[in-house]
Amino acid sequence: MPHSTVISSAEREAAYVIDGLMHNDVVKSDIHSTDTHGYSEVIFGVMHLLGFSFAPRIKNLKKQQLYSFAAHNRKYYQDQGFKILPDGYIKTQLVKKYWEEILRFVATIKLKQTPASQLFKRLNSYSKQHPLWQALKELGKISKSDFILRYIDILEFRQAIEKQLNKSESSNKFSRAVSFGNNQEFLQGEKLEQEIAEGCRRLIKNAIICWNYLYLSQKIAQEHNQQKKQGLIEAVRAGSVVSWQHINLHGEYDFSEDKLQDSVGLTIPKKRALAASRDGN
Repeated sequence: MPHSTVISSAEREAAYVIDGLMHNDVVKSDIHSTDTHGYSEVIFGVMHLLGFSFAPRIKNLKKQQLYSFAAHNRKYYQDQGFKILPDGYIKTQLVKKYWEEILRFVATIKLKQTPASQLFKRLNSYSKQHPLWQALKELGKISKSDFILRYIDILEFRQAIEKQLNKSESSNKFSRAVSFGNNQEFLQGEKLEQEIAEGCRRLIKNAIICWNYLYLSQKIAQEHNQQKKQGLIEAVRAGSVVSWQHINLHGEYDFSEDKLQDSVGLTIPKKRALAASRDGN
């Protein structure tokens, strides 16, 4: 759980998707999936320029519009025998006109000078759609159309997206399990206090996931039968470490030195143990 933030339930989460991806400096993501609430054509365009493949699960996909370049009209594709035809055209002149501004916008996000969510809010604050927003939207229509066609045509691609989103749903259930009190609502009124509460929840989730990793690693290392060991590895690979059914979340925990005990004999990996020994010296 590398990143989380607190936003209003009235806000669309699409702009915050990029914040999460840019926050993680350890595990570099190359593809990101989300549901319909986390998707927009502008996000498609910015994601492409940032080097991420955006693969959302879009509700009512058949109602989505496809776009082509103005060089070929709808009849051209129909004459070519295409079954799926474009509904509109990309305004390429708008993209060309604001290309320098688009690059500066993306560079600002890439250099982490300003969060993407703040930049999107600023563009959305105008009474009329900002020209840069319109240009990003036109650029995103290209990536969106390409994505929809690949989604329709490639079974493995659809399965990979569904699998990724199942993991996200499991993570959401994990959060609800940890924050089981007060109907999973924040009691804190201030934004800073809400972020502290969310940070504590994330710390608990990460502690459980870390324990799962250590436990599974130990079980694999202790298995000397190569066939069984490979079976364990494949089971872990096919499953998920985001599991909490074995944790008692409805109780009190005493983390004092007297009470803190290791009941399963977890050991620190050799490299980490060596580093800890050097730090002690």
